[in-house]
Amino acid sequence: MTTSTPTVVLVHGAFADASSFARVVPELLADGIQVLAPAVPNRSLLGDAAYIASIVRRIPGPVVLVGHSYGGAVITVAGAEDNVQALVYLAGYALEEGESLGELQGRFPDSDLASALVFTPFPVEGSDEPGTDVTVDIDKFPAIFAADVDPDLARTLAVSQRPLAGAAFAEAAPVAAWKTKPSWGLVSSSDHTINPDVERFGYERAGMTTVEVDSSHLVMLAHPKEVADLIREAVRSVGA
Repeated sequence: MTTSTPTVVLVHGAFADASSFARVVPELLADGIQVLAPAVPNRSLLGDAAYIASIVRRIPGPVVLVGHSYGGAVITVAGAEDNVQALVYLAGYALEEGESLGELQGRFPDSDLASALVFTPFPVEGSDEPGTDVTVDIDKFPAIFAADVDPDLARTLAVSQRPLAGAAFAEAAPVAAWKTKPSWGLVSSSDHTINPDVERFGYERAGMTTVEVDSSHLVMLAHPKEVADLIREAVRSVGA
């Protein structure tokens, strides 16, 4: 059975998990909006996008895909699914077709994140060569990632990071869903994880409806109402 009511799928980014949407989900559920916040493997851009796409395909009806940070790159690819009707980027990467995270980021000066990254080898099944997990230095995480989030919560997030495999930075997006789907973008103007100009550039290039919030990178936890309002706008566009 299909439904015309859109489902919001919340796609988290690197160094975080679905709990990063914990303050936004209740706002949306209170409005009667269907929500799903899956765990992203954070192993490769193409693999992560394929996983999210497989979830989207199982949803009977239209989908609004919301991506935070690296999750923006993921929805850029997964958003090509037929039932995705709108995209929302939160402090995210809006890649061009054929562009990688490293290429987009390389156009602009580094943020404070660059000097705080930690690289750790991890075993890859079926290979003698290890992969590389990327995380944020635990001591630096609160200031760089979550400066305006409750300090106790920021410290908890710092020790519970979901790493991103280093290979994801070099993979090119095979498609840019924003070219065919209406899109919204939120710039975190006090972001120390992604240079806000990276966000602005990607959104402007895509012709998105854009808002700016004076926020750290974790805008969903710091300013959930503003985030929920932007998602509501995208949801209304699907129902219009």
